[in-house]
Amino acid sequence: MRRIWILFAILSVMLIAYTAYAQNMPKVKEFRIERGMSKQAKACIECHKTESPGLFADWAASRHASSNITCLDCHQAEPHDKDVSKKHFKQYERSDNKWGTSEYRVPVAAVVTPKDCSRCHPDEVKQYSKSKHANTNVIVWKIDPWMNKGMNNEIERATGCYTCHGTILKTDEDGNLDPMTWPNVGVGRVNLDGSLGSCTSCHTRHRFSVMEARKPEACGQCHLGPDHPQIEIYMESKHGDIYTAFGDEYNWTAAPGTWTPGVDYRGPTCASCHMSGSGSVMTTHDVTERLSWELQAPLTVRPENFKPFPAKNNWKTERDKMKEVCMQCHGETWVNDHYTKLDATVKNYNEIYFKPAKAKLDELYSKKLLSKKKFFDEAIEWEFYELWHHEGRRARMGAAMMAPDYAWWHGFYECKHRFASFMEEANHMIETGTKAHIWKNFPGATGNTKRPPQIPMK
Repeated sequence: MRRIWILFAILSVMLIAYTAYAQNMPKVKEFRIERGMSKQAKACIECHKTESPGLFADWAASRHASSNITCLDCHQAEPHDKDVSKKHFKQYERSDNKWGTSEYRVPVAAVVTPKDCSRCHPDEVKQYSKSKHANTNVIVWKIDPWMNKGMNNEIERATGCYTCHGTILKTDEDGNLDPMTWPNVGVGRVNLDGSLGSCTSCHTRHRFSVMEARKPEACGQCHLGPDHPQIEIYMESKHGDIYTAFGDEYNWTAAPGTWTPGVDYRGPTCASCHMSGSGSVMTTHDVTERLSWELQAPLTVRPENFKPFPAKNNWKTERDKMKEVCMQCHGETWVNDHYTKLDATVKNYNEIYFKPAKAKLDELYSKKLLSKKKFFDEAIEWEFYELWHHEGRRARMGAAMMAPDYAWWHGFYECKHRFASFMEEANHMIETGTKAHIWKNFPGATGNTKRPPQIPMK
């Protein structure tokens, strides 16, 4: 009897050990093809499973897949659409893939646009279309001398500016996408169907994860660096510190519209403040909402007074929305006092730094000591540009997002240095009547200065 018990104990230990081992072994997950799926949709899935398994795996793990939304729901096009991929038709002439035959042929577009997404997400696309994100190319063509003065060339634009701002998609006579405009997921991309933007800027394909878009790193793809370092500012702030410490405990996968401060997350991210629903404030994909100042503009103005792209809403209404978001975690006095300091910061920048510098720059132009023909080909123009575009933005944004190192050392400290240098040089030019030296061999200043007609001037 004793031997039986010993044998039983040994078998029990072996079973427990095997169970633990089996739990840690990789398992093959089969994706179930729904019976209601069309044969063309099934062909897309089966073909991509072998041709681009990473793409398939990403989609298979998405909410789209769990809702039986297939490749064709997003990519299918009408035969006459401008963005139909002619190259993809050749996939239906294959002999090495049973899914690559004419039986499954269907017109598809490689580029999925907000107009396509609007079939299922109409509210989100409508909100996005009104935002500065979608219209960022409208803004830069109006105010940016890199574009309207042609101070950089096409490859510099394609690999730099347009990666975030978005290209104007073009095709050749064979229907192939122009490699200078594609691949691109810029927030203001001008699509062949006339829509603006790319949802995959934040919800990258083919997972289209709400978790990813809620994390600050999604915004940090574009909002970083010397001119708009929001990700660095955020990470320096208390909000960023809380995210770093407790972010792995956040409920990132809460259903859209249900992500709740204090319940699903302890400290806010970019999305929490600017887009997610909070209290009675509704979720929005219009990042122009909830703003009471245009902190990225040369002269800080209210959003509805920003001439390149005036907001359609009232800044007081939007500030109240943002205050309610803040008061999900902070007291009313805390929130009001924060905005009092922000307003004082704006006044400090506008009155002490920007306005005097702009007046001096205008004086130089009026006295013909500076040439208006181009920009950046005279050193003092750089000084003025970086005063507002670099240091001035950092000072204002640092104060808005409660990052003291950016408000002071990267901000107003640098503003003082830049301002003093600029004013000394400008006054010397005026006193002596000396014209600024023009750099004749300015590199790469060959960009087209004509605004593309596809960009609407609203």
